[in-house]
Amino acid sequence: MVKHHEYVQRTLEHKQAFSLKKFFFQWEWVLILVFLIVLMINSNLSPYFLSINGLKDATMIFLDKAFIVFPMVMIMILRDIDISVGSTVALSSVVMATVYNSLGVPMEVAIVICIFVGALCGFINGLLIVKFKELSAVIVTLGTMILYRGIAYVILEDQASGNFPEWFSFFGWGNIGGIPFILILFIIFAIAFTLLLHKTTFGRQIYAMGNNDTASRFSGVQVDKVKIIVFTLAGIMAAITAIFLASRMGSTRPNVANMYELDVITMVALGGISTAGGKGRMLGAIIAVFIIGYLQYGLGLINISSQSMLIIIGALLLIAVAIPKVNLYHTFERLKEKRKARTRNK
Repeated sequence: MVKHHEYVQRTLEHKQAFSLKKFFFQWEWVLILVFLIVLMINSNLSPYFLSINGLKDATMIFLDKAFIVFPMVMIMILRDIDISVGSTVALSSVVMATVYNSLGVPMEVAIVICIFVGALCGFINGLLIVKFKELSAVIVTLGTMILYRGIAYVILEDQASGNFPEWFSFFGWGNIGGIPFILILFIIFAIAFTLLLHKTTFGRQIYAMGNNDTASRFSGVQVDKVKIIVFTLAGIMAAITAIFLASRMGSTRPNVANMYELDVITMVALGGISTAGGKGRMLGAIIAVFIIGYLQYGLGLINISSQSMLIIIGALLLIAVAIPKVNLYHTFERLKEKRKARTRNK
């Protein structure tokens, strides 16, 4: 019987000779080019865009939702999706504010409760998906999206809750050595999740499951356990987002983080994560975070309405999903062969 680590190594770690040409024909280089184009366009649209302080301050505005991107990459590699993350953010923040203001719980404990609520929401998602395999992840998380948001409305109705201690605002607006705290934490999580996905057995199991769930199960991968862990991570990161969002706004209410799932899924899809599962790298999604984030920031500087931004983000999502994630190197080689064939025919 083929051992799991041997199966994974043969299917996922097939080593090839390094090719400089192949290296530069990767999707991430296209994203870097798009990122530079976004910077150039925004700098022409607004003279206030291209400044070091402005670019740093912008990260405080858009990086909160980016924490959800990390586990969403794993979920989409598994050929699943989680559209309840925005509702998880809302419920986690509402519970945190309520236990602090209504129950008198210390803010430090309220933050821990917030993370626990997010983890619980993610765990429920994962458990339902593995227990009811006849239901797709989109159906399950659609139901929990409505459920979690509904519970948040039951708790606070249509009211806001804030009055957080002064030190809590540091999460959203604080700096360490002139660098936004949220950017520092984002970099730490980016490194951690990149190593988890690309350098550990757990990450190799995720890729194996995305390529062939059944084969992974027969090769010894605990498929259900891996899915529950990944969805629980999504809930935890949604709770981290809730903390930063509540800190930045100074309050929370049940309708916060509305349409966050659209931004997150767009970032992941644009980052080159295949919707068919089993393909993609964390780096692409990280670059896409800054493309979408600075695009929205630049459009905001010239007073583009939020409705127009939704149209733009929706269009980007369609483009990212509709355009096949082709291997640019192989495409270039095929075009070169066709040119050679035409030359020979002449």
